[in-house]
Amino acid sequence: MSDEHRMYELEYPSPAVGEGAPAGPTLIIAMQGYADAGHAVEGSAQHLKAALESRTVATFNNDELIDYRSRRPVVTLHQHEISNIDDLELDMRVLRDTEGKPFLLLSGPEPDLRWEAFSEAVADLVERFDVAETICLYAAPMGAPHTRPLVVSAHGNARNLVGSMFTFDGMVSIPGSAAILIERELHKRGRSVAGYTAHVPHYVAASPYPHAMFQLLQSVEDSAKLKFPLRSLEQDMAKVSRQLAEQTAESEEIAQVVQALEQHYDSEMEEYRERNPEAMMPGEAQVPTGDEISEAFENFLAAIEDRDRDRVGTQELPLASDERQRLSDHYFIDPLEGTDIDETGAEDTDDPDNSLDDDDE
Repeated sequence: MSDEHRMYELEYPSPAVGEGAPAGPTLIIAMQGYADAGHAVEGSAQHLKAALESRTVATFNNDELIDYRSRRPVVTLHQHEISNIDDLELDMRVLRDTEGKPFLLLSGPEPDLRWEAFSEAVADLVERFDVAETICLYAAPMGAPHTRPLVVSAHGNARNLVGSMFTFDGMVSIPGSAAILIERELHKRGRSVAGYTAHVPHYVAASPYPHAMFQLLQSVEDSAKLKFPLRSLEQDMAKVSRQLAEQTAESEEIAQVVQALEQHYDSEMEEYRERNPEAMMPGEAQVPTGDEISEAFENFLAAIEDRDRDRVGTQELPLASDERQRLSDHYFIDPLEGTDIDETGAEDTDDPDNSLDDDDE
């Protein structure tokens, strides 16, 4: 127990962790420093902490885990005095997604020391907070072109977390990490755990690559049934895509290299499809289940009924006449797109409050 107290300190009073998650919260592990091509792992954690409300649950002891000589904190000098020293924050937080569902996030620098004790401490916290499933995020430089859908491969002991995602066939040997030791410890304890690895084009691995961040978080969304705010990442993706397209067009030699990578990628994906006909390939959208569509439709009808109670007069529900609106709970639809506009530019509605009086005609 004394060793546990040296390893981390629990926040007091402890924030609520499991409220709103009947089956237990999901834990996302996104530690920087290893297998973080395109800064995808660190960027994913920073995006979640910046976009969602969070509270610290446990803070790990840097003096027990960090080699400061290899991770020297940045010191700021102002007017001949030390004004600030950046903290190396390795902690576990509870966040709530856009629908209020709680989940846990372990983020910060990967420990340099005491990996075995650290992995056991994290596993103890998993059991303490009755975590239902743990997902570790990784990003590796690969011989993949930026012009093809980014691959996220999965491994783990839980079918619901790996599912139909891209997986490696056969045996693969990779360098170890603290996160992988956590996976092993959780597996030994019979807990559901998986790892997701974004395949980042090797020629952009040293720069922030929002495509990898987006695909990692979207994969977690699909598996853990969470909802993250990703619109800002989509905007960053569009900017980076334009830059890469311009740079590719500037050099015929680079264009030929990219074309060769495309041919190799297409060949690999075709062979994988033949071996795994039921797998969901990169770039393919996950089709919602019948239950999910039914639930979304019921929510839509309830929202329509609530809205119409406050309106003057009666209106027919727009069912068969507007399929896109009926499924708006499942797919992002621009609310302004498809609005009926008359020739004068005014919206065409049945609301009597919007009709012109005789004196105005």
